[in-house]
Amino acid sequence: MVALTKPGEAGRARYTFRLRVSSTALAGLLSEWDRGRWVWNQCVAESRAARKAGEECGAARLDRMLTGWRCEHTWLREGARVPQQQAVQDFAKSRAKSLKDIKDRLPMRRRAGMPGFKQKGVARPSLNYTRRNFRLKGGRLHLAGGIVLTVVWSRELPSEPSSVRVYRDELGHWYASFAVQAEVQPLPPTGAVIGVDWGVKETATTTSDGHDLPHPEHGRKAAGKLARYQRMMARRKPKRGQAASKGYRRAKRQAGKEHKKIARQRQDTARKWAKQVVRDFDQLAVEDFRPKFLAKSTMARKASDAAISATKHELINMARKHGRVLHLVDPAHTTMDCGRCGARTKHALPLSERTYTCTACGAVFPRDKNSARVMLVRAGLNPAGADRGRPDGPPVRRAA
Repeated sequence: MVALTKPGEAGRARYTFRLRVSSTALAGLLSEWDRGRWVWNQCVAESRAARKAGEECGAARLDRMLTGWRCEHTWLREGARVPQQQAVQDFAKSRAKSLKDIKDRLPMRRRAGMPGFKQKGVARPSLNYTRRNFRLKGGRLHLAGGIVLTVVWSRELPSEPSSVRVYRDELGHWYASFAVQAEVQPLPPTGAVIGVDWGVKETATTTSDGHDLPHPEHGRKAAGKLARYQRMMARRKPKRGQAASKGYRRAKRQAGKEHKKIARQRQDTARKWAKQVVRDFDQLAVEDFRPKFLAKSTMARKASDAAISATKHELINMARKHGRVLHLVDPAHTTMDCGRCGARTKHALPLSERTYTCTACGAVFPRDKNSARVMLVRAGLNPAGADRGRPDGPPVRRAA
């Protein structure tokens, strides 16, 4: 169990805004992206060569190589150094995570893949700038290299940004994501606690019946439109080496719009639910569930539509924003432990069995509700605070 947030803890937050990009600024951004993409691909090549030779290829070595590349190529030197350095740092972090997963012997379905080459026209542009390479003046974003972008300010920044990421989405829209110091906005204490268990039938099952999050099924509702656009794309798919037709590009854009609409619906649902939970409870015990393995199961489509990762992310951010204490709980054996006495069943429960019956104390709970109570016990919290009453039977003890 890990206490992820603490009262009064100030963290980092990102504020994202739409950008208005002129033709001159667009040419500058794409030129910087071509340089950054080339640097990334060089890092991939050098890393693979070093791995075959049994050598170490860390961020320091790649950074020294970047200096040599800039000396060799004039066109690379014409671009800003910082976004190229950030490309090296991003590659090093991605590679380190992959090597750690291999060292920890994680199953293939849970490992982060080794970083690969970024193809022109396929990879989406993304540029990172630190504080010394950008400034805000007159409501505009000025980047190194004389690139000036108009920001659509939908809200005020709470503090001076320390970095910015400029990227383009699947629809061709440009955005600026500023990293700022988050301001803690404390809420009145309630004295209540809640346990959260993630699932597929219901996205979140909690110890409070009024705070369960049913599966919104945004993807299922839009499946008809998406299938129609994808059939249109399949009929108009260009042959290898040929340019895409106007009809193909239109269908692809419509499919992208629908995908983005679904993502925003999921995010909106998650934020509203997270705000309600954080407003009503002081401490949250949340299952540290990583649903990546569900992508290869029979529940892949429904699990993806449930957007468990996005909902968990919004709950963590909302707890940090309002100074609530959030505990991430190890999900191992949570369906086998009793939420009242802590006893563990001898055999794992099949998915078809939706009621948990404890053979030690005789407690009977819905399967997911019991798991939510186990989250509280493992976080060291008293489940009595969840329903504002003392549970019947033996006293609650912390599960092993």
